[in-house]
Amino acid sequence: MLETKSSPHPHTNTSTNADTLAASVISSSAPQEIYDVVVVGAGPIGLATAIGLRKRGIENVLVVDQTRAFREIGQGLDLLPNGLQALKHLDPNAYEEVKKIGLGFLNSNQFNGQKTIEPTQEQQPPKTSPQWAYKNLQGQIIRSISLSFDDWFKDYGEGRVSISWCNLQTTLRQLLPQDRVKANHRCINVVNEPENGCVRIDCVANIGIEANPYAYWTEAQKHNDTQPQNSDVAPQELATKSITAKLIVAADGINSTVRRLLYTDSQYHNFARPEYSGFAAIFCREVAEIAKELRTKLEEYFFQHSPIVTIANDEISGNSVCINNIRMILFNRSTTQLGYTIHLALPLDSLQGKSESSLIDLALQELEKAGFPDALKQLVRISPPAKMQQRPYYIHHATISDSLQVSNPTDLNTEADPAKIPPAWSIGRIVLVGDAAHGMPPFMAQGANQGFEDALVVTTLIAKIAEENNWDDPQAIAKAFDKYECLRHPLMAYVQQATLKLSPYSSDKVWQEYAQQVYRRNFDQLIEGLL
Repeated sequence: MLETKSSPHPHTNTSTNADTLAASVISSSAPQEIYDVVVVGAGPIGLATAIGLRKRGIENVLVVDQTRAFREIGQGLDLLPNGLQALKHLDPNAYEEVKKIGLGFLNSNQFNGQKTIEPTQEQQPPKTSPQWAYKNLQGQIIRSISLSFDDWFKDYGEGRVSISWCNLQTTLRQLLPQDRVKANHRCINVVNEPENGCVRIDCVANIGIEANPYAYWTEAQKHNDTQPQNSDVAPQELATKSITAKLIVAADGINSTVRRLLYTDSQYHNFARPEYSGFAAIFCREVAEIAKELRTKLEEYFFQHSPIVTIANDEISGNSVCINNIRMILFNRSTTQLGYTIHLALPLDSLQGKSESSLIDLALQELEKAGFPDALKQLVRISPPAKMQQRPYYIHHATISDSLQVSNPTDLNTEADPAKIPPAWSIGRIVLVGDAAHGMPPFMAQGANQGFEDALVVTTLIAKIAEENNWDDPQAIAKAFDKYECLRHPLMAYVQQATLKLSPYSSDKVWQEYAQQVYRRNFDQLIEGLL
């Protein structure tokens, strides 16, 4: 049974039985080393956490990930002032490397993971910063956001960069010693060992399949140099390993295995897995052979020299925003190709079983109901069925109460109905960060940015535990993780509400307040408050 700890939520009972999944294959061999910290998840947040810990003198760190090999996956993401500030405080060198890659990404006209068109000489507008334009259905600008690092730096004291997920992961990975990051380690169990002052995670590794030779970096395969390679893996080919650590940081994403293990057998089993947010994406990354007439119409009404544009129908009627809002993001890929992503509110069952032509039909149906112009529907209509994809968006709510209308993170009502407040983000020696704690849709581009903030806070607090040699003090560990949640929970409730409800049509006052709360915070002051 995992040990209990005090919690910022007085109702939270953090005792839970360790999940017994695949107990028959758990290794019984004693671990060879006790790590100070094991980070589960080798995405950008997990890697940044390990980098931050080592920067603070905690070198006995291991990062494990369930993937068989690390390869080029994921689309582009935006690192905004708060995320970049957090990364700079984690490790200035990591910040500089990521910034360099991100600025190169922008200069190569890459947006949303796609290469965009370079306007011809005749099309060139006056020299201005590239803009991400938000427009209504008539092509009129609602809002326009600069994509320039310098413009953001001038406004918020830190810039913004766009970077592909795989480049961000690779850049951070290269800042860690190779033996500190292990692929092919899938966590299947978490066991507290209070008698040893540590916690054990049990992992399985599939050693019967050859690693992807095209991966950016892979975990070297052992024991199978002479084995035939076969995709049908017998049970005996599942290698098992137990890893023991003083602390575990779970950065294994929105579908977090560690989170599931912690909460499945507890009274908070409903929070073990993410909940459908009510929103989804239908997208096509490449529509080729677009007729000149359609391309001209899209350029004249929507792009107008912007590399990326969002068309929104969620106009304000009275004091409320249209509930069934749809936002269609268009991005150039070449002079003859476009890509798009449609964000829309849909029941989850309406997406089930939909692919190829049925996704086109669903998108057209929703665009028609929302009154989108013919040019945009025509673009969807000519999309190659085989390139159509869908993605439901899930969320780990920071707060469940629909009655909480948070206009400021300091106003969060933590005395709300306990049944509507999720459990703590930590249990004993285990703490959740990033999407594993509070994953959400990407509409405000805060997933990775808030994850970097988590990493900064957690590494600062763990460094304090190490400095005061409190590794064997459960109360000191509980106090540190409570401080993490008390600091981060109100802001995350605010950011999640903005993600789900903030509209391009919202007033300038609302957007300015959001920028103040999210982008303009004093990180030096934040760290001082943790020490």
